[in-house]
Amino acid sequence: MAKQQPRSGPLARTSWSTATRVLAGLLLAGALAYSTWSLEAFLPTGLSPRTTYVSELAAEDQPYGTFFRTLDLIAGLLVLAGALGALLGRTAPLGRAARRGWLPAVGWAGIALFGAATAADSRLPLSCAATADPGCLARERAGDVPWTHSAHAVSSSVAVTGALIGMVLLTFVARRHATAPRLALARTGPVLVVLELLATGWTLASVAAFDAGRGTWGLGIAQRLQLLFIAVWLVVLAWSAVSEARRE
Repeated sequence: MAKQQPRSGPLARTSWSTATRVLAGLLLAGALAYSTWSLEAFLPTGLSPRTTYVSELAAEDQPYGTFFRTLDLIAGLLVLAGALGALLGRTAPLGRAARRGWLPAVGWAGIALFGAATAADSRLPLSCAATADPGCLARERAGDVPWTHSAHAVSSSVAVTGALIGMVLLTFVARRHATAPRLALARTGPVLVVLELLATGWTLASVAAFDAGRGTWGLGIAQRLQLLFIAVWLVVLAWSAVSEARRE
């Protein structure tokens, strides 16, 4: 009996393209869910976007805390699913050539870490908003708050670190390979990476100033820009995956 040959041709290409589109859909939906903090512009949260952490919208004592925590969980799981799909080799979202080597694997692992940490973030909520509530700030500095405050800070840091790893490496991969210069990620990715690094630096400086009792230094604006650039980059990544799928 003749051995069955590996599937190839139009059917295999169609399956590959469909899988890539599913991955892109997961990333896009995750980016949109990750951006729901922007609804604070229409909701009476009572928190200033200029001075407060985005995480404080989801604090346990906030009126819309459950809503924002739920959307963060959904965002993290969607991005995690998309990144794992790419990492396990089910699709080639930046073209088949871009699957070679360790850089794409580490880049997608960074995005997977970002998604997992974002989901964990939603399960480790702050109990109150320290930047807006002096009583909460006093309790936090006295160590009289739940352990989730410290855990939340760790998971948030891990999420941003994962996002930065993915943004830097996958943008580099997009620019490195032959078909990639036509991709949106190759064109706009470097700009978004630089903006994300600047926003992250501003956020870290603002957090240090707040912890030292020197004001917020526009902490809320800095962190919101940080999250916005991650979300926009994910949208560009999803669009690039769809564009490449059309060419396969």
